[in-house]
Amino acid sequence: MTTRTPQPRGSYGLMVDPLFGPFFWGKVLSSSGIWIHNIVAAIVAFQLTGSAAAVGAVSAIQFAPQLFLAPLSGKMADRGNPQAQIVAGRLLTALGSGGLALWMFLAGGVDGMPGVAPVLAASLVVGLGFVVGGPAMQSVVPSMIRPGEMAAAMALNSVPMTIARAAGPALGALVATQLGPASAFAIACAANLVYGIIVLLLRIPHPPTPAKGTDFSVRASLRHLRTDPPLLVLLVGIAAVGIGAEPAVTLAPPLAHRLGGGEALVGWLASAFGVGAGVGFLLLAPLLRRVGLARLGSGGLLLIAAGVLVAAASWTQSVALAGFGIAGIGMTLAFTAITTQIQNRSPDVLRGRIMALWFVGFLGARPFAAALDGMLADATSVSVALVATAGIVTVIAYLCRPSRLCEPPPLGAPAVA
Repeated sequence: MTTRTPQPRGSYGLMVDPLFGPFFWGKVLSSSGIWIHNIVAAIVAFQLTGSAAAVGAVSAIQFAPQLFLAPLSGKMADRGNPQAQIVAGRLLTALGSGGLALWMFLAGGVDGMPGVAPVLAASLVVGLGFVVGGPAMQSVVPSMIRPGEMAAAMALNSVPMTIARAAGPALGALVATQLGPASAFAIACAANLVYGIIVLLLRIPHPPTPAKGTDFSVRASLRHLRTDPPLLVLLVGIAAVGIGAEPAVTLAPPLAHRLGGGEALVGWLASAFGVGAGVGFLLLAPLLRRVGLARLGSGGLLLIAAGVLVAAASWTQSVALAGFGIAGIGMTLAFTAITTQIQNRSPDVLRGRIMALWFVGFLGARPFAAALDGMLADATSVSVALVATAGIVTVIAYLCRPSRLCEPPPLGAPAVA
């Protein structure tokens, strides 16, 4: 009697799976908490300083640890306990938001703050939580799914961020205006604590045992990139997604100010990006069948650039919201297509370290993007900063054109689906 191989499941099947489902829904909660922290930290920094550069500094310090510690975190995920790393990362993130909430409660609100330093310190702790658990969170996905489910899993993997970008900023701005920023940070803390508990209780399969003598150094993953140039191009592409997403946070406060809006508009601008990302998820499956992963990745990057240009040229709040919405659609398409290709090209034994490089690209590029956005907005105008972002993303979209990605993966790596 032959054993029937389980059929690959679609998005709905994965969302209700007893293992992947809680991992997915918990990530929605955690990601929403993170975006509440992000947008409220941006609002508080702008209130305290009136400077876009200060807002950029908050994002920069939050994402800077990815540049220095992500490779080490990926190495630990390959040879250690990725589940424990995820839990530790969520606890650190909760500590950053919760510590700032407590400080603000004791200080009596924004007016009692000694300056922007506590916001910067809290964002650094949140960033450390990202880097501790981030590569592990990405590397465990293949161990929770069946063969043939990678594209669906990667699409779902972008949904928590999509939902969070849509709901988190607006919710954070609403809570900050109605109950105060401290309450918003407390909610962000609670969301990450809950996700840490969920992951702790899951029975996530351990990755395959590496062969004896396996090289666990970070250099091994860098050597692999030399044998697989398209993988390196894809990592540059995921950095472009992060660069294109940054203006929805760093430039939202000065853009809202230019358009005559207040704190609520800051939240709506960031949420418009998230709503667009949700629309992109609905468009993902039919576009994937029609154009394929490679074209979807470069096309999504071009759509990000187009949306950012619309925001740069906006003369009303509605046009700015539409521009960020278009960019959000492009983000989902590019993020999912590029990340799926990276996962498919990554050998199991290197997956944690390669996903750490993914983290360096996607989140590590954002400190530079945030700093550049903030400095350009202060020195020239918010429109100039947005045009510069669109230009960078367009150049990288050309580098990620399908003809650059058609080379098969090297021997020993999985074929691209």
